[in-house]
Amino acid sequence: MSLTTPSSLPSYTRMQLALRNGQDRDEIWCAYEGIIYDLSTSRLWRNGKHYEHWAGQDLTDELADAPHTDRVFSRFPAIGKLI
Repeated sequence: MSLTTPSSLPSYTRMQLALRNGQDRDEIWCAYEGIIYDLSTSRLWRNGKHYEHWAGQDLTDELADAPHTDRVFSRFPAIGKLI
């Protein structure tokens, strides 16, 4: 299932995403299927880490190993597109 988002979202590079890892800056961002989500409010992503996953990355390939579906991203605001 692909999550839809407005095409008016700003674009960010992988390097810009990597800086939002909860350690270099307060923001905790992750990408999924080309969309960047702000996970900063999640208690499960404190310090930019969620189990063996790190913020500031594209998690598309890692979701297959998760105990949840991509619907988890619907809880967080889509804030950009990964280019």
